[in-house]
Amino acid sequence: MFTFQSVAFGSLNTEKMSNELIQKDKQSLVKNDLRSWQDRKEWFFNRDYTDTYELYYEGPYKRAEQEQKKVMRDLIKKDTRIHELLEYGCGTTRFTRWWHEIGIDATGTDISPFMLAQALHLFGGNLAMADSHFMPYKDNTFDAVAFMNTFEYYQNPKKVLQEASRVARYGIAMGMMNKITPKFIRRRVQQTFGKNEFYRTATFYTPKTLQNLIKEALPDRNYKITWKMTGLPSWFPVKEWKQSYGDFFGLYIQFEDDEKR
Repeated sequence: MFTFQSVAFGSLNTEKMSNELIQKDKQSLVKNDLRSWQDRKEWFFNRDYTDTYELYYEGPYKRAEQEQKKVMRDLIKKDTRIHELLEYGCGTTRFTRWWHEIGIDATGTDISPFMLAQALHLFGGNLAMADSHFMPYKDNTFDAVAFMNTFEYYQNPKKVLQEASRVARYGIAMGMMNKITPKFIRRRVQQTFGKNEFYRTATFYTPKTLQNLIKEALPDRNYKITWKMTGLPSWFPVKEWKQSYGDFFGLYIQFEDDEKR
C-alpha cells in the first residue's frame, strides 16, 4: 500500500490540469502503457480516459451526479453512527470531497496511479493506493466503507464485500449503475462496436441481484439493507423511487451486530 497526505491547492482548472498531465507523460514514474489490472485491460489504467475524468463530471454527467449524491446522502445519514468512512475506488476523489461537504471525514483509496495523481491535487485529505480485494487496514478501522460506481469492476466481489465488512464498524454504502435501464442496452451496443470502454469489463447488478450477492458473502453478519433508485428520465414525475427501474441505485448495508464483534 502507498499512502499520501495530499495538499489542497484550491480551485483548479481541470482542463488545464489534464493537458499538463498529458504533456508530462515522458517524465512520469508510471508510464502511459500501464493498462491492466486483474489480468485484463481497464479504462481507469488508461490515460486516454483518466486524464479527462473530471471534465466528464463537469459536463454530460453533472445532473446524474447530483441525483446520485442526494440518494447516497439520504441513505447514509440515517445511520447516525457514521462520522468517518473509507471510500474504495475513489478515483480523482469526486465523491470523496463530497463526503467531507456533508460532514463525513473520508479517506480515499484507489488502485489506479493515474487517478490518484489527480486526486493529490484535488483533495486535502488522506489517500492510499491499494487493492480492494486485500484492504490494508485493521478490523473496524472506519465507521463505514463506501463504493461509488466502482463495485461493478471487481472480479471477486464476494471477497471485496468480506473485506469491507471486516474494515467497517457499522455499514457499507454502495452506489452503482443499474442493469434494468434502457441505457444498459445502449452501453452494450456501444461496446460491441468499440465505442464505450468504460463498461467493457463491468458487471451490472440490480438491487435484487446485489442483495443476493451480499447474502452469500456475509452469511454470519446481522444487518438490514435499504436502497433507492434514481437516474430516471428528466420528464418523469419523480427523481427517485423504490422500484427496480432506473439508471442508478444506492444501497446501504447497516450492521446490527457491531457490539458483538
